[in-house]
Amino acid sequence: MTRRAVILAGGKGSRLGPYTTVLPKPLLPVGDRAILDVVVHQLQQAGFAELTLAVSYLAHLVRAAMGDGSRWGVQIDYAEEPEPLGTVGPLANIEGLDDSFLVMNGDVLTTLDFSELLALHRESGNALTIAAHRRVVRTDYGVLHVEGSARRTGIVTGFEEKPEIPYIVSMGVYAMEPRVLDTIEPGSYLDLPDLVLRLIDAGEQVGSYLFDGYWLDIGRHDDYERAIDEFMRLRHLFLPGEGEGAAEGEGAGDEGEGEGTPPPPGGCDAAATGHGVPAASMLAFGLLTVVGFRRRRPSARRGC
Repeated sequence: MTRRAVILAGGKGSRLGPYTTVLPKPLLPVGDRAILDVVVHQLQQAGFAELTLAVSYLAHLVRAAMGDGSRWGVQIDYAEEPEPLGTVGPLANIEGLDDSFLVMNGDVLTTLDFSELLALHRESGNALTIAAHRRVVRTDYGVLHVEGSARRTGIVTGFEEKPEIPYIVSMGVYAMEPRVLDTIEPGSYLDLPDLVLRLIDAGEQVGSYLFDGYWLDIGRHDDYERAIDEFMRLRHLFLPGEGEGAAEGEGAGDEGEGEGTPPPPGGCDAAATGHGVPAASMLAFGLLTVVGFRRRRPSARRGC
C-alpha cells in the first residue's frame, strides 16, 4: 500500500526574518541540508512514496529546489494556494487522499517514526491523530496567588517562585482519515485547532500520540540556531546511514563547536564545487548570502 504525505510549506515564517524574506522557511539550511530536504529524506526512509507539497509564499523557489522528488526516490507534486488557506485549508484542494495519510509542517526537525505514527493511527480508529510532545513552560518571576485581584489591594494566598508548568503540545505532525476532508470547505481558510474542534463537535474521535524523542519546531531565531548546532551533532539520527563518522568520531558530543563535522556529501571537493550537495541546500546557501547568513564553520573538517 502506497503511503501518502502532505507537507505544509506555504507559510511566510515572518519570525525568522530577514532570512525568510528571500527564502521560504522549509528551505533554510541546517548543516549541509535544507530542512525540507531532511524531511523528504526521512519520509522516504519511512516508506512514503507520494508526497504533496502545499505551497504559497515563494512557491517557485520550493518547486525549483525540490523538483519532482526523483532525487529522493519519491514522487512530489504541488498544491499551490493563490492566497493563504491556513494550516489545513489546502487539504480540500488536494486530490487522491482516499486512504489514511500524513500531514506535517515542513519545518519540523524530529526523529519521530512517521510509519509507526500512521500504523497506530489506523489501529486506533481515530479520524485524526496528533503527534504530541511534553513541554515545560518556565517563568522568570515569582507568581502570587491573590484573592480580590481585580482591586488594587488583595490578599495573598500563595507564592510560587519561578514555577514550571507542564504541557502536552502538538508537534505539527498529524495522521488523518479521508473523512476529515468532509469538514473542510474548498477555498476556505482553516487552521488545525479549528479543525480539531469541528471534528469533536461532530462526534469524531481525535487522538494523540505521545513521542518522547527528539523534536524541535523551528519557529524563532533561537530555535533555528539550536537546530543548526544539534543537526551537526545528531546528524546520524536525522539521516541514518549518513554522517556516521560524526556520531562516533571525535567531537560528536561537543555542542556548538562543530568539531568532528563529517565531510560534505561527495567528499571535500564537493564543498568547494557544490557537487554532491542537494539542489535544495545549494539554493538555500546561495540566497541566504543576500541577508548575511553565516553558517558556523568547524575549526577542522574530518578528512579535509
